[in-house]
Order: sequence, then structure tokens, then C-alpha cells
Amino acid sequence: MGRIRFQVSVSLDGYLAGPDQSLENPLGVGGEELHAWAIPLAAFREIQGESGGEINASSPVVAAMFDGVGAVLMGRNMFGGGHGPWPEDPPWTGWWGENPPYHMPVFVLTHHPRQPLVMEGGTTFHFVTDGLDAAIARAREAAGDRDLLIGGGASTIRQALAAGVVDEFLLSIVPLLLGSGERLLDGLPKVDLEQVRTVEAPGVTHVAYRVVR
Repeated sequence: MGRIRFQVSVSLDGYLAGPDQSLENPLGVGGEELHAWAIPLAAFREIQGESGGEINASSPVVAAMFDGVGAVLMGRNMFGGGHGPWPEDPPWTGWWGENPPYHMPVFVLTHHPRQPLVMEGGTTFHFVTDGLDAAIARAREAAGDRDLLIGGGASTIRQALAAGVVDEFLLSIVPLLLGSGERLLDGLPKVDLEQVRTVEAPGVTHVAYRVVR
């Protein structure tokens, strides 16, 4: 059975997104700056189906995000579409256009049922209404012996950490103080961690941790 892991960018003061998140500004005020280090990279552009770009010490970190991954889990806010029942006219298909970067099964935690959404490139979004445990069980079955990647957002990551199911994670720490917004690690019970590697790169420091059980 593969690992359960996540890999996200956070501000130096611990925020995964800035204040005032909305459909028009999903990462909140200043939140886009959390990913400024990644966007120019060739490895990031390749995930988006684009060519060109830069290469630096962050390149292997980005390139490895989907290595060995067989399924992705995310929350409703990360998939987007607002709150409440799913919009129908037009239907919400996520932030990523017709060909999302996942190319594998993606399981979306939600309170509102919806039929699976089949997209180009092998991505199918499955909508799970019976909680984290059920979503993890379905995602693990889909992943087989490969890893399960938790894409976000903060609430879904916190639920998984509190449930003790996360094996490893990587924080890309950006020298940015957002001051408010959505913190990644607030309100968690004690979690024992072992730092396993650090990568210093332009505009970011990547720190990987293993959860000690």
C-alpha cells in the first residue's frame, strides 16, 4: 500500500491562503504570491501541458509531486464552485480547464452529491458525501499500491493529520507574511514529526517531514 502525503506552499506565518477568498480570488488577497516561485519553472509548466520555463533547485521538487501517485483527494473549496448545491448552468468543472493536470482519479469531499465528472487526459472527479474515511478508502482502492496525494485545501489536510492517516508531507515555505487568511496547521492535536530533507531554492525553502508513529 502506498503512502498518504501532501505538498503545499505556505507563508512564513503559516497561511495556505490569504484573506477574503472568493470565486474570483480563490487564494485570497496576496495568496497568489505563495506560488510565484513555481509558476516560471519548466516542471510546473509541463504539469500544465505547456513548454519552456526555468530550471533551478525547485525543479525536482515540483517534478516529483505526482511521482508514484495513483489518486488525489481534495476538499470542496479546492475544487471550487462555491458553497451549497452544485451549479448547473454552466456546471462547475474546477479551476483547471478542460484538461486538468491530475490525469488520474480525484476524490472531492463535499456535502452535496454529484455524478462523476470525466475530463480530458484521464482525470475523473468523484464526489464523496460520506466523510473523510470513506473518501480515503475509495481513493486508496483507486490508487492500488501507489501513493494517495492530498491536494488540499487546509481543512482537508488538517482532517487527515488529525485522523493520523498522513505519512509524509512537504511544505514549500515562502518568505511572505500574509498576516491573516487560512492557516494550514491551526487546531491540530500533537503530531510527532521527523524532518527528512530540506531544499533551499530561489524564493522558497522546501522542508519535508515524516509523521512518526
